[in-house]
Amino acid sequence: MTVEVSARRRRDIIDALRRGAVPANGLDALAVGLDRFTTALDEDLDRVSGGGSVFKAVRGEYGAGKTFFTRWLGERAKRRGFAVAEVQISELETPLHRMETVYRRLVEQLATEQFAPSAMRPVLDGWIFALEEDVLAGGRVAETDAEGLDREVGELLERRLADISRRTPGFAAALRGYRTAVADGDQATAGGLAAWLGGQPHVAASARRAAGVKGDLDHFGALSFLQGLLAVLRDSGHPGLLVVLDEVETLQRVRSDARDKALNALRQLVDDIYAGRFPGLFLLITGTPAFFDGQQGVQRLAPLAQRLATDFGAEPRWDNPRATQLRLPGFSEDALVQLGVRVREIYDSGRVCDVVDDDYLGELARAVAGRLGGQVGVAPRVYLKKLVADVFDRVDQFDDWDPRRHYELTLRPDELTEVERNAASADDITLPM
Repeated sequence: MTVEVSARRRRDIIDALRRGAVPANGLDALAVGLDRFTTALDEDLDRVSGGGSVFKAVRGEYGAGKTFFTRWLGERAKRRGFAVAEVQISELETPLHRMETVYRRLVEQLATEQFAPSAMRPVLDGWIFALEEDVLAGGRVAETDAEGLDREVGELLERRLADISRRTPGFAAALRGYRTAVADGDQATAGGLAAWLGGQPHVAASARRAAGVKGDLDHFGALSFLQGLLAVLRDSGHPGLLVVLDEVETLQRVRSDARDKALNALRQLVDDIYAGRFPGLFLLITGTPAFFDGQQGVQRLAPLAQRLATDFGAEPRWDNPRATQLRLPGFSEDALVQLGVRVREIYDSGRVCDVVDDDYLGELARAVAGRLGGQVGVAPRVYLKKLVADVFDRVDQFDDWDPRRHYELTLRPDELTEVERNAASADDITLPM
C-alpha cells in the first residue's frame, strides 16, 4: 500500500511517534483495522450534517487505541466542515457533573480544519461575515451602503437569534453585543464577550454591561449555551460539532456522590441528544470495559446502563458498527507489523526500507510485547516510539548501522506510562545503575 501524505505531514507524524505521542493529523495513513467502522461513522456524520444528533460510546482497554480512534474520527469530521473539541474528563479539572466546566473546556479545545484551539473567535467572526454575505446576496442593499447594510444585518441577526433568544436570552444578548463591539472596533469588549460566550468566569464587568448580561455560567445554563453554539456553528458554515469526552472511566475513582451526579449528568445528556435537543451534535465518550460493565461505572445507574447496553459476542469481527457502543479489541501482533509497515512508508527513506524488512518489524513487535508481559494491546505506543527513534533514525543516519547486530531493546521505567509499567515486570526492564 502506498501512503499519500504530504512532506510536512510526514514530518509531523514521524516527530509525534518519535516522542511517543499520537500525531495531530494525517491519521488516515496510520489507520489499521478501522475500515470496518468507516461506513457507519460516515453515515452518522451525514445524519448530524442534516440536523440530526448522534451519541456513541467507544470501549477498549488501555492501549487499545481509543485516543487514536477519536482523533482519526475528528479528522474525518473536520474534512466535512465540522468543528471538533476533545475534552479530558478528570475529577479536579473537568468533573463531568459540572457541565459549566465541561462546556468551558469544550470551547477552549474547539478546533476546525482551518483554526486550532480555541477557534471560538474565528467562529464568531465567521458567523458575522456569513450574516453580511446573506444580506448582500438578497440584493436589497448595496455593499457601499454601510448604514443600510448594518441595519439589514441587525434585522437578520434578530431573526436568526429568535430561537436562541427564547431558550437562552443571555447568549443571544452577548452575540448582539459582540457584533456591535466588533463593528465599533472595541476589541476589549469583543474579547470579553467572546470569553463570556465560552463560559469563562471573571469576565470584566464593563464587557458584560455593554451587552446587558450578568453573572457567570452555571450547570443548567451550559446546556443552553451548547445549543446556542451549535446554532452559531451552523450559520457560520460548520454543519456539526464533534465533542469527545475522553477518559470517562476516571469517574470510577471519584467520591460516590460526585460519581452519581456525573453518571446522571451523562444520562441527561444522552436523553437530550436522543430527544433532538442538540441538532448538529455528535457526542462520543471513551472508556474501559470496566467502566461500562462494572458496578462502579455505568451499571451503577440503571437508566444509563439501559441506554448504553450493547451485546458483544466472542468474535469482534461480527460487532455491529451501528450500535451505541463500539468495541476496540486492541492490537494483534499482525496489526502491529502492519502499522510498522505504514510508518516505514511514511518515514520515506530508501535505506530504511532496504534494511528494516517485515521480518524485523515482527521481531521488534514480539520483543516489545514480551517486555510488556506479553500484552500486545499495551505495546503500540512503545513499539512505534522505539521503531522510529531507536531504529529508523539510526538506520537513516548511519550507513553501517544494522539493528540486528547493533540494537538491543531496553525499556526504562521513566519512559513508560503507568499502564505500561504495570504490564512490565521488574525483570523485563533494564533499571538505571
